[in-house]
Amino acid sequence: MRRTALPGFLAALAFLHAPVSAQRAGAVTIQPGEECPAGMTEVRPRTCQAPEIAPPSILDYRPRSSLITTETMVPKPKYPTVDFHGHPPGLDGSAEGLRALGAAMDEIGLRVMVAASNVRGERLRQVLAGIDASPTMRDRVRVFTGIDFSGVGPGWAERAVQQLEADVAAGAVGIGEISKSFGQSIRKADGSRLRIDDPELDPVWQAAARLRIPVFIHTADPQDFYRDFDYTNERWLELALFPNRRIAAGQPSFAQLAQERDNLFRRNPSTTFVMAHMGWQANDLATLGELLDELPNLYTEVGAVLYDIGRQPRAARDFFIRYQDRILFGKDSFQPGEYPYFWRVFETDDDYFDYYRPYHAFWKLYGIDLPDVVLKKLYYANALRITPGLPQGGWPQ
Repeated sequence: MRRTALPGFLAALAFLHAPVSAQRAGAVTIQPGEECPAGMTEVRPRTCQAPEIAPPSILDYRPRSSLITTETMVPKPKYPTVDFHGHPPGLDGSAEGLRALGAAMDEIGLRVMVAASNVRGERLRQVLAGIDASPTMRDRVRVFTGIDFSGVGPGWAERAVQQLEADVAAGAVGIGEISKSFGQSIRKADGSRLRIDDPELDPVWQAAARLRIPVFIHTADPQDFYRDFDYTNERWLELALFPNRRIAAGQPSFAQLAQERDNLFRRNPSTTFVMAHMGWQANDLATLGELLDELPNLYTEVGAVLYDIGRQPRAARDFFIRYQDRILFGKDSFQPGEYPYFWRVFETDDDYFDYYRPYHAFWKLYGIDLPDVVLKKLYYANALRITPGLPQGGWPQ
């Protein structure tokens, strides 16, 4: 297996986490429940000690595993796949761009790509015209429309529903990806924060139910982005490298955004909703399962949370089997070299292998070895069932 190392340029950022000076202060005893002082580690029960040499920074410590175990490369999925959460290149209307996209999809085993980039109106029509003009891609790419949430107030709902109906008539197969700015930074016409569960939005969700299209919604950011930025935060390196990902004080909390999101789902039981990124709750599968149990109109997808799925293989396998009718495959960022990591986690029982972005996860992944019946639902059947506008013929039975 080829290991993914931290890029060389990260060495220049070592100042972000300066090594603790070496100490020879001997052992320190701590009381039950206490933690070791900074720069020391517990070497025996209640006994802390500092290393004899200065420890490396988080950027420089790159241990090579001595574990010898099975390595199963999976360049393509076992079954043709719908990417429900796509942001693909090549939708500029050019035949060359679509051909390049098709070649990339062939390489990684995608049959259908759903472009979930909130295009609407005239831009949507241009994208759809380019796809329809391609004899090889017209049955391989579908497009979601978007909702313009600016200026919510009197008359907004009527205009939004009219635009949605026109976009669906033009060929859009769903709504989304509704971005994380919804609930966080979007303001109503009166200047107040637009809450996710604002009742003024209900006519749009009701129109989606009437038009039989799913609503694909991204709420909030990973929960660690809302936590204190300290050395107990397991996303410390990512937040140090990308400081704009830290949630500023005064923003709604993750708990508040999740509550508003869940209220939206409850208020509109006839509308099919799909939560992007497993609702950023793949680290808490019990809570996510309770939400799926409560709300039969709710689905979720796996984009950008493989690091949580693959580090809890037994719990994740049980979850995917239990909720096999409610989970869709989606990747998010279109990086062809990253898709095989998903196939490997879903299809093998391999142990302890690298994740593709070391600043997301410093831990390893494990395969969850899903049964074929679950793989088929995850890869395509669930998406086809809730999205009538996807190509319905020619899939494995």
